[in-house]
Amino acid sequence: MASASLSEYPPVLSPEEEQYLLSNLKDWSIAHGLAVRPPPTFVSTSQDPSGVLASTAPVTLFPSLFPRTCFEDGLSLQTAYNELYAAIARDEEWLQGIVEELIEIDDFVGKLWQTHLAVKKEGYVQDVTLGLFRSDYMIHSDSASSASSPGLRQVEFNTIASSFGGLSSQVSALHQHLLAIDAYPSSATETIKKDALVRSKSTFSLAKGLAAAHKAYGQSRSGKPLCVLFVVQDPERNVFDQRHLEYVLLEGSGIRSFRIPFHRTLKDTKLDNEKTLLYTPPHSPSAVFEVTTVYFRAGYTPDDYPKEEDWDARLHLERSRAIKCPSILTHLAGCKKVQQVLATPHSPHLSRFVPDEETARRIQETFAPIYPLDDSDAGREARKLANDPTSAARYVLKPQREGGGNNVYRKAIPDFLKSLPETHWPAYILMEMIEPPPLRNSILRNGELQSGGVICELGVYGVCLWRNGSGEVSNGEVLQNWEAGYLLRTKGDQSEEGGVAAGFGAVDSCCLV
Repeated sequence: MASASLSEYPPVLSPEEEQYLLSNLKDWSIAHGLAVRPPPTFVSTSQDPSGVLASTAPVTLFPSLFPRTCFEDGLSLQTAYNELYAAIARDEEWLQGIVEELIEIDDFVGKLWQTHLAVKKEGYVQDVTLGLFRSDYMIHSDSASSASSPGLRQVEFNTIASSFGGLSSQVSALHQHLLAIDAYPSSATETIKKDALVRSKSTFSLAKGLAAAHKAYGQSRSGKPLCVLFVVQDPERNVFDQRHLEYVLLEGSGIRSFRIPFHRTLKDTKLDNEKTLLYTPPHSPSAVFEVTTVYFRAGYTPDDYPKEEDWDARLHLERSRAIKCPSILTHLAGCKKVQQVLATPHSPHLSRFVPDEETARRIQETFAPIYPLDDSDAGREARKLANDPTSAARYVLKPQREGGGNNVYRKAIPDFLKSLPETHWPAYILMEMIEPPPLRNSILRNGELQSGGVICELGVYGVCLWRNGSGEVSNGEVLQNWEAGYLLRTKGDQSEEGGVAAGFGAVDSCCLV
């Protein structure tokens, strides 16, 4: 990635070149739904009381350079990762051993597990689960070895609300459009060739996964028309990302879908005697739909459960006959503790779920060293590393949370741990920092252009539909499994966090080199 031409990428733009590129970028983005609702820091509620405004999603001006071999490795591994996490979600006994280490010190994980137990006690009525997954990676360059080539290292595996699939397809199309209209100077087009730009198929592929679950549900039991239910946050700034999936679902498969704010679940849905989930749209109270699939784009953070009735709502949905995306056990499989247990050096757990040695080896090669903060030998060693400011500078501390903005980095770790009771330390994992190669790009965010050093994170989407069986891995059955496109998120190299919705990153596309 370090030839002379690449080291000068992207080029410095003249004022006229920059104006032409930005003008086309902004217009194309709004025209094609590469957009978000503006944050209140950018447009105040008083300026937009009806919430009608939209702005260009945070986006890079140029596609970022990415090693072709690493990109292809990430895509080719996704079906194996899909099967791995589907197997973990089916293995309740193994997952219980992981979760029980957390429930006394992590209230959120504890409440999720209690919800599972409550449904299990009365009996699950839906045996099929849908996973719309995303495995996130960064390129790791070993600075200690000049001979080693860059490789993929997994940041995390997302099992719930894996976002930006709708916008990812749009940003790769945007960069192709800018290339087609000569918005990039000739010095850049030597690098940005058509065969180097990869169009993400994530919108179509993720919608196809929802359609597969809808079909697997079968015929209506209530005699009512069928629908897919998107459970969303309110307000939701990232609404257009979700809308793209809804539109493809309707236009491509003829499947109706509705959006329901999580806090309205108990108001707008009910269960009949067979636990069929019925939805009544507030705008049309005489219409009733039978829900085939519940797609959670909310419920992944404690902030979504401010009241006890919100937990009642989650239980209500989990009890239903609708296929869940994800089920509560699949949600729990995404805990960072699971990632740590799989990735801890010399861990025996991966082979439990991936018996093929070659596949297990390829997955293991993507793991960064991760350690527990418990009383095990590895945990005690990790505590020493985390409490020493010198060694802590090589690590990130992660809780069992999704959504960005939750991690503690480098030299801030010792003081953070001192602020917590030691009994709460096992709720975190300690992960060795991934050291990506230096890159440059420009990011447009809220109308402001920021240029300089950047770091890229590749997310590979996957769709997996499976039958759970009797709670043992061997009794389950994978019904559908495919890689579902990619997302590239890019942030300034001074920012540790990478979440776009959390206000750190920008959506990007790959220019393969």
